[in-house]
Amino acid sequence: MLLRALNGNKRRRCFGMQELILTRSELETIVSTLALEMSNRGPAARPASLPSRDLEVCDSETCPRRASPATVEPGSIHLTPELRRLARLMDHTLLKPDATREQVERLAQEALQFSFAAACVNPYWTPLVAERLRGSSVLVASVVGFPFGATFTCAKRAEAEAAIVVGAQEIDMVMNVGAMRSGDLICAQADIRGVVEVCHAMGARVKVILENAYLTDEQKITACRLAEHAGADYVKTSTGFGSSGAKVADVRLMRKAVSAKTGVKAAGGIRSLPDALAMLQAGATRLGTSASVAILAEAAQWLD
Repeated sequence: MLLRALNGNKRRRCFGMQELILTRSELETIVSTLALEMSNRGPAARPASLPSRDLEVCDSETCPRRASPATVEPGSIHLTPELRRLARLMDHTLLKPDATREQVERLAQEALQFSFAAACVNPYWTPLVAERLRGSSVLVASVVGFPFGATFTCAKRAEAEAAIVVGAQEIDMVMNVGAMRSGDLICAQADIRGVVEVCHAMGARVKVILENAYLTDEQKITACRLAEHAGADYVKTSTGFGSSGAKVADVRLMRKAVSAKTGVKAAGGIRSLPDALAMLQAGATRLGTSASVAILAEAAQWLD
């Protein structure tokens, strides 16, 4: 059964919270087992929402799978321990500027119901989500310098500190993309280190968003290494607001650019189970998506 290999998975305590740790072999088991089930059952057994193409994320913004997934009633998903382990690889995300309190509260409730790794929201909503998730295993994630990264380091530090004070346990910061593109590597790294210092001193992890759509492959590799040397816990593909989102090739590139101690988060355009599997297979250790519940629903259909 999918994820059976994870029954004996390891957990570590990080900044006072439990984090699920998966080996490369365990991640590959998730991908290969489910892909094999999909192949063996054939097109007739395929869920209507599951594309029949290879497990590769569409890079084109006009790809049909970029459309919002069908609405899923969370209560209709038969939640198993295996599905919960899959959920622990995902940050349940809502970063739209027009998000309402009702939508944010629903996000928090879904994060609790499915035990996602984190609920990721804009800073304004961080206190609300922190209150709803208090006492749970679901982390509270907020964003800094979002979505452009083109502000002062002192402003990013202050924003990170404010978010942590009201409950954030992870900070997804946007690096200074313009400095990176200009070759000002000292500035780009100092910007990251400034936020990392504040976050780690206050017990929070840091994910550095590269916004790969604007970088060459060489710049992506350099940015990953700068982030790791600055102490970042994760490197992340995209904000979801750039000209393109996560790409399989980028995830592979980033995984090779950093050591095993640094996580890789794929985010932006991950809308389906094949998208998620492709990213995990490429080396992602965390996924950021607003389609988390829909992805679990697809997986549940194959596990039923």
